[in-house]
Amino acid sequence: MTNRTRSGPGESDHRSLIVRRGPGMPGKIEKARDPRRALVRLIPYLGQHKTLLALVVCLVFLSTGLGLVGPYLMGRAFDGYIATRDTDGLALIAGWMLAVFLLGSLADVASGRMMAAISQQALKGVRRDLFGHLQTLELRFFDNHPAGELMSRLTNDVDALNTAISQNVVAWGASVLSLGGILVAMFVLNYWLALASVIVVPIMFWFANFVARYTRKGFRELQKDLGQLNAVMEEAISGQRVIKAFRRDDRAIVEFRQHNEKVCRAAVYANSYALLLMPLTNQLGNLFVIAIAGLGGWLALKGLVTVGTIVTFISYGRNFINPLRQLANIYNSIQAALAGAERVFEILDTPSEVDEAPQAGGPGKTAGHVCFEGVRFSYVAGTPIIKDMTLEARPGQTVALVGPTGAGKTTIVNLLMRFYEIDGGRVAIDGTDIRQLRKPELRRRLGLVLQDTYLFSASVMDNIRYGRLGATDAEVVEAARIADADHFIHQLPQGYQTMLSERAGNLSQGQRQLLAIARAILANPSILILDEATSSVDTRTELRIQASLLRLMVGRTAFVIAHRLSTIRDADNVVVIRDGQIAEQGTHQQLLDRGGFYHHLYTSQFKGVAI
Repeated sequence: MTNRTRSGPGESDHRSLIVRRGPGMPGKIEKARDPRRALVRLIPYLGQHKTLLALVVCLVFLSTGLGLVGPYLMGRAFDGYIATRDTDGLALIAGWMLAVFLLGSLADVASGRMMAAISQQALKGVRRDLFGHLQTLELRFFDNHPAGELMSRLTNDVDALNTAISQNVVAWGASVLSLGGILVAMFVLNYWLALASVIVVPIMFWFANFVARYTRKGFRELQKDLGQLNAVMEEAISGQRVIKAFRRDDRAIVEFRQHNEKVCRAAVYANSYALLLMPLTNQLGNLFVIAIAGLGGWLALKGLVTVGTIVTFISYGRNFINPLRQLANIYNSIQAALAGAERVFEILDTPSEVDEAPQAGGPGKTAGHVCFEGVRFSYVAGTPIIKDMTLEARPGQTVALVGPTGAGKTTIVNLLMRFYEIDGGRVAIDGTDIRQLRKPELRRRLGLVLQDTYLFSASVMDNIRYGRLGATDAEVVEAARIADADHFIHQLPQGYQTMLSERAGNLSQGQRQLLAIARAILANPSILILDEATSSVDTRTELRIQASLLRLMVGRTAFVIAHRLSTIRDADNVVVIRDGQIAEQGTHQQLLDRGGFYHHLYTSQFKGVAI
């Protein structure tokens, strides 16, 4: 499958195609960002909840401190009460140990609950910023990023952050504090046993660093492959009609399996290295206990330490290895999170759509005088689509844009809408360069009906009201009546309140087009753009829609793109586009009488002559 960049009908041969690469084919590898930078950029999202974070820190200190008290009380029990057979004292200290462990567990639960709330609020902010930023990006960005990949960044990558923040931030803080506290306590108790204990620290961190180098790479590739897999699934689900019509079910399954296999291999690679740390730390823990028991036993025989001190050290040693193990595991989890964070921040770092200076004002009442003055444009550098085009549409005129497939007709209206920025020249409305106008204000005065109609999963009423959100129900119904959609809407199960399925799959293509026209009518634009607006309806419906559109176009400047040339006979100016330039222009009859390229286009539609 391929993703075609957004273009008008027939312009695909001038535009680049985004081809998804299969296994074994060379592809662009994402460059890794600085993990520290990704962590620093996450801090502001957490820093918005300083009070709760301070409380979490206090609870972590409390839990860590209580964790240090337990082994100390155990050592005191051996030396002070078990050796002297003092059952009352032993019962008392056992009660204190129980209270310490229970209070420490409560502190852990409370800090975990608070951190979960903080992390979800932070991730809500990440999703908010990511989705909001996506709305500000220019169409070129969406041309080069499949929808499934972007969905993966909003879901899988953010979920990876969720796991790291909600489950591991507290554990990381507690582990660091535990390590520090245990080291201090061990050196206070016995210098030589403490030195023997800390030998495992550099060994552990060497293993962690060794494993992290590979897990970081593995998780980054895994997140990228997941994005590609999501893109495949999104296209396969959205394109079911085409897949079934052309009997490509097996091909879709094969492509899915190929990308699924890539995800599987990446996951096995990443997790294989991540899982190395657990058995390694277990063995280091066993060696630690053996070393402490051996050295401690020898010191006890020499009378240099008590049995209680050895017991305390072994308990501290177990508690010392656990934070190291947790830090190692957290480190792996953070690698997966940072791989997701890099991809999220890659989107956030993409420059927003270029707009005007803040002080620029929107147009006043638009008369609808549109001028293209020496406009040049290319989707891909070095491949011009529009070449020094000069075109004028006077207020109230209907300008028809005709020409062969790929000539650049849809590109002209895309530039008028400022979906893309021109390379040179000037596009002006009422004498004002559109680059000096705010895009929302510019587009509010432009009505657009595309050949490829897009409707949302909402009611019919809401889809029409999308043209003007403040419109009343009566105004929506009137717009539908003008568009000749009111009749079929009343035949739907719930009329205007009928919910449309995804992409309005429960309506015919013609019905979807009628709703799109009603939406444009409701917007009441000063300049109307119809890109093959009636191409998907039958001839009888087309005639009714044309009559409604003629009423709508009275007093408005209109640009009409049509392949069926019989639909633009009444246009004030027919502009023939060929290879990104104006080949000829005039009225329909003038161009026919001239016997040029338009005459050839027109007659070829009725005689089957190849263009």
